[in-house]
Amino acid sequence: MSSASPRVGVLGHIEWVQFASVEHVPLAGEVAHASDPFEEPCGGGAVAAVQLVRLAGRAALVTAVGDDEIGRRSLARLGDLGVEVRSAVLDAPTRRALTLLDRDGERTITTLGPRLQPHGAVHGHQLAALDGADAVYVTAGDEAAVRAARESSRVLVASPRARGALAHGIRLDALVLSGADEIEVDDAADARAEAEVVVVTEGARGGTWKRRTGESGRWEPATPPGPRVDVFGCGDSFAAGLTYGLGAGMSLQDALALAARCGAVCLTGRGPYERQLAAADL
Repeated sequence: MSSASPRVGVLGHIEWVQFASVEHVPLAGEVAHASDPFEEPCGGGAVAAVQLVRLAGRAALVTAVGDDEIGRRSLARLGDLGVEVRSAVLDAPTRRALTLLDRDGERTITTLGPRLQPHGAVHGHQLAALDGADAVYVTAGDEAAVRAARESSRVLVASPRARGALAHGIRLDALVLSGADEIEVDDAADARAEAEVVVVTEGARGGTWKRRTGESGRWEPATPPGPRVDVFGCGDSFAAGLTYGLGAGMSLQDALALAARCGAVCLTGRGPYERQLAAADL
């Protein structure tokens, strides 16, 4: 592994998330009284990009937002967090989401509106920000955008949330998904065959990996450096850590260990950005 930080980036989505804490997720017909509300630009692309900035010192995020106030606020906030955002502005509203955080730190998410994503045929200028990257993580984009990311980067890691952009003969160095997320498991079915290694997270139990060659194994969870606060963002922080590690030339096991630390640290913060592993912690 080189002592220099890898050049990393994300092709992914943003959504403006309103958070609030509740004792429990309300049942049908129940009134819940929420507390401690706050808002952040999130989505898998945004969370992973901030984690990569904290590990590598810089990271580009190629994304799309709507021509609206929350789109502009999202770009400004991510810029404040150090992300080099390269965004297309589309004639559609930026997606919102509502996240309820219960007393156990579990999150329940409701999205409002369709997800916006970059399109390779018309957003080539933004995609050029990924040229020469050591590693890119993909959560959203059309097939042309994902192909451009593959051609631009040495290592390509993808989430099944890229959906229809995968399973078109685009080689993935790693496909990473949550084994507890039925949607991700279903979306990953067709893309598994195109991945050199499939990484399946199991939360507090660590997770498993399987190479295209049939070789397989698992990794152990990292110990959180504090009390469990909020699981929101842990999975995307994990994926960003894996992307960073593979881009830095780490072995798969070492990259997974780093990724596990990223997820564990994120678990101890309120929202995705309060606590994330940083270069100084490596």
